Amino acid sequence: MRVAIAGAHGQVARRLGCLLAARGDTVVGIVRNPAHAADLRADGVEPVVLDLEQATVDQVAEVVRGADAVVFAAGAGPGSGAARKHTVDKGAALLLADAAERAGVRPYLLVSSMGVEQARQGTPPGMDPVFAVYLQAKLAAEDAILPRPGLGTVVLRPGRLTDDPGTGRVTLAHGVEYGEVPRDDVAAVLLALLDRGKTDEVVELVSGDTPIDEAVAALP
Repeated sequence: MRVAIAGAHGQVARRLGCLLAARGDTVVGIVRNPAHAADLRADGVEPVVLDLEQATVDQVAEVVRGADAVVFAAGAGPGSGAARKHTVDKGAALLLADAAERAGVRPYLLVSSMGVEQARQGTPPGMDPVFAVYLQAKLAAEDAILPRPGLGTVVLRPGRLTDDPGTGRVTLAHGVEYGEVPRDDVAAVLLALLDRGKTDEVVELVSGDTPIDEAVAALP
């Protein structure tokens, strides 16, 4: 399998890249910062330095062409302001979708966030305004990408991410109660979604009791 990952130096993305590379798959990792290329090579990932806030559709399409799937795991990061939530969490996600369509690549796995539905009602009382913009940007990306049947999109909405060791057991469904999930398990779920060839799904993910392969297999 050949998989292109946008935001490949992120914590979930690196875990996924390592899982894929360790079993012999080819992983192309798109990163903005050239300093991150060495880390990806050490993981067994082929780095491509490309700023998704500046790149064209043709440039990204050239990178992902020939892939069996694309994964959007990029994010502006917790220290960024509201403006970059829109240019990265929304804009870069749409750019990757446009490029995948142009290159004829599917499925498209979008790492989103639990809580995005709150953004339809505006900013909840007490929520950090920048975090609210993050949810709005993620929701806008989902709303723009899901109606595209040619992409075979899977939206994965993890709960609060932790660095606890993965358990290999999760709750994976639509409309689950908010909770936590280790980054290890998020990466393992993404891998299982790729292996099962799942498409046209919107699912939320928290820790649970079901083995990951069973949880993914049980999706419609």
